[in-house]
Amino acid sequence: MTDSSVRQPLVVPSVLPADFAELGNEVQALCEAGVDRIQWDVMDGVFVPNLTFGPDVIAAARPHSAVEFEAHLMVVTPDELLGRYVDAGCELVIVHAEACTHLHRTLARIRDLGARSGVALNPHTPADIVEHVLGETDLVLVMTVNPGFGGQAYIPAVESKIARLRRMIDASGLPVELEVDGGITAKTIRSASAAGADVFISGSGLYAHPAGKAAAVAELRAAASESASQRKAA
Repeated sequence: MTDSSVRQPLVVPSVLPADFAELGNEVQALCEAGVDRIQWDVMDGVFVPNLTFGPDVIAAARPHSAVEFEAHLMVVTPDELLGRYVDAGCELVIVHAEACTHLHRTLARIRDLGARSGVALNPHTPADIVEHVLGETDLVLVMTVNPGFGGQAYIPAVESKIARLRRMIDASGLPVELEVDGGITAKTIRSASAAGADVFISGSGLYAHPAGKAAAVAELRAAASESASQRKAA
């Protein structure tokens, strides 16, 4: 079994609240703020009711980043797009379990392309759906809002699923990251960390911090670390 509680929490901003006309500068500013990697919320207007970034936009921003990119594909046909986002410079590609007919095959394909693989679960999707693909994935993402738009309120009821996944991952002995996305602030990150998450996506909460991005990253990381230490001691 792995001891997940010894992992340092990772703070990963979503660029969804960024100024799209200044994406290169925005990415550089996030790196300077001390983030661990950067997430691109890729939406097709079908799987979710919003339309965002294509691979060419991400590729244009890639030279401005000193940290890894992750693509969160909220799309109905992820298998058709995997290679383009890897080629755009995304070291981690996350697909939704709800969009994949053959999830095991899709995750294996991401790895074959040279990237790390991730699988995302919407709030209503049970944890057990990923039990038999943990060997093919490097990350499980639990949505703590319904995907599609930034600025939504955190859903506390999802924490029981985070805890279930934490136990499942630890029992597997695999080094799978457990990520949460949606409504993450200095307050909600404590609950998500206590439930077992170790990677935290923050968009609106990070960008809205009155003291700036670096202060937001430091505050989020400190809050998650404190909560994780308490979980370990319990």
